[in-house]
Amino acid sequence: MTPRNAPLTDDPRLKTYFEGEEERRALTRDLFNEAAVGYDSAESLTAMGSGAWYRRDVLRRCGLRPGMRLLDVAAGTGLVTVAAQELVGLAGHVTALDPSPGMLAELRKKIDVQTIEAFAESIPLPDASFDFVSMGYALRHVADLDQAFGEYLRVLRPGGQVCIMEISRPASRLGRVLLRAHISVVVPALATLTRQRAEVGKLWEYYGDTIEAAVDPASVLDALRRAGFVDVHCHVTMGVFREYVGRRP
Repeated sequence: MTPRNAPLTDDPRLKTYFEGEEERRALTRDLFNEAAVGYDSAESLTAMGSGAWYRRDVLRRCGLRPGMRLLDVAAGTGLVTVAAQELVGLAGHVTALDPSPGMLAELRKKIDVQTIEAFAESIPLPDASFDFVSMGYALRHVADLDQAFGEYLRVLRPGGQVCIMEISRPASRLGRVLLRAHISVVVPALATLTRQRAEVGKLWEYYGDTIEAAVDPASVLDALRRAGFVDVHCHVTMGVFREYVGRRP
């Protein structure tokens, strides 16, 4: 049984991975730990080389500026974190939070920022600590949208912004088939050919299944509003990449 406000529906294919929240949390932690070394190469194949400039552009469009304090939730290997650090500059401050020690170890190879091993639903940081909260392609891996968004609102200062990047199902059946094939078949195959860790294939298969099982975008926007965010909206790029944005009053 999934939590009431989970980002995933009760899709039958997920039962091959876990039966409850405790199993889901342990599974995702293990998958990301095991795939950490080869994660960046696989992500580059998934994004077809567009990832870095797209992440910087999203953060800039959503209001990230020099001197800001940013919390990157589910930071992983730091793909969004690096872009954020470039934008806030020396006068700013970036904190990266993730439950996977393996992913954070890869992040620290790239960039010198504060790292915290924790979950989005329980952020061990003071209220009103940040100007901006970001999350890149990990919303499907939280337990409860309301808990996570409530924490994002809590750690933001008044007027602070949240920006959640996510991949969603294309509107057309053909688009869904092509996206599924790219993520679950093409990327793992190319990762193997380029001598990346076999564990990447496991994670990307799960990645594809969670995209198919994700709740609709309207549910995400409703959860942001329930948490207390205003000016909530969603921008879509190429029919697949979404940016959910909101502001703390």
